[in-house]
Amino acid sequence: MLFVTVPALHAQDFPKLTGRVVDQADLLSPDEEQALNAKLKKLEDESQRQLVVATISDLQGYDIADYGWRLGEQWGIGDKERDDGMILIIAPNERKMRIEVGQGLEAILPDILAGRIIRDDITPYFKRGDYVGGINAGTDKIITQLQLPPEEAAKIVQDARSSRSNDNGNDIGMLIFWLIILFFFILPAIGSIF
Repeated sequence: MLFVTVPALHAQDFPKLTGRVVDQADLLSPDEEQALNAKLKKLEDESQRQLVVATISDLQGYDIADYGWRLGEQWGIGDKERDDGMILIIAPNERKMRIEVGQGLEAILPDILAGRIIRDDITPYFKRGDYVGGINAGTDKIITQLQLPPEEAAKIVQDARSSRSNDNGNDIGMLIFWLIILFFFILPAIGSIF
C-alpha cells in the first residue's frame, strides 16, 4: 500500500495549457500577454515550431530542468515526430528560469546557447525588475535563432561552444598558475620558516 501512495505524494500539479503564454505567476498584463501570444503565433505559423512561455508560481520542490521536461511532456509541445517544441519557463519566486528544447531543435538551440540567452538577454532585464522586457528579449533571441538559415544557426552554435571551450581553458590555466605559485613559492617559504 505504501508504494501506491508514494507516487501520489509526488504528483505534480501542472498549470493548464491555455495558450502560447501561460502566466501562472502573473508577470504580464493582459495587453503584454496578448502581444507576446501574437509573436509566438507568428513563429508557429511561419515555422511550424511551437514556443510556449510559462511563468510558474511554484516548482513544487522540483529541479527546474525536471519540471520543464515533465511540463513539456504533459502539454505535448511541438510536433511529436519532429520533437521541436520549446518552453521558456520562468519561476520568479524561486529565481529560476530555463529554456526547455525538444531534441529536434538541439542542433540549432542546444543547452549552451539557451543558457547564454538566459544569461545575456533575459537576466539583465530581470535584475532590474523588468520581467516583460526580459521575456521579450529572450523570445526575440530564440525566434531569431530559429529563423536563421541552417548554416548561420550552426555557426552561432559553434561559436558558443568555442567560447565555452576557451573559457574552460582559462580556468585550467589559472589553476595551473596558482598550483605553481603554491608549490614553488609558498610551500618552500613556509618550510624554510619551520
